[in-house]
Amino acid sequence: MTTMVEQDETTHEERWDLSDLVKDRRAELRLSLKALESRTTDTAGAPVIKLGVLHRLETRQPTIPFRVPELKALARALELPFGRLQDAAGAQFLGIDSTWSASGEARALVEQVARYTPKQREQLARLLDAFESSPRSE
Repeated sequence: MTTMVEQDETTHEERWDLSDLVKDRRAELRLSLKALESRTTDTAGAPVIKLGVLHRLETRQPTIPFRVPELKALARALELPFGRLQDAAGAQFLGIDSTWSASGEARALVEQVARYTPKQREQLARLLDAFESSPRSE
């Protein structure tokens, strides 16, 4: 039996990053839920994400966290970069925010980055930039 990831409400507020991204992007593309479902098909032509799951996601009802194949199918269907869906899913299901370096080559996963002060965010950005510019061993 599959269970949902439970969040400790004392430490994590509910997040709807993936739900909102999917709903907003579907509206931009002017797709029905059925059309979105049909765009998530696998190589055999079967939908990777069913209509009911998409509906629950968009209406902020409990859903099982999406796995990589589902996020990839959704990224293709919504014509968005996979990383954007991955970041939104991490935020919604795990309370983790992605912080990127200026060039986009380095990323840190940080719990509740919104609670950081501007100075702490700047320090994090400098740390990422430092990793980017340091020589990499092979």
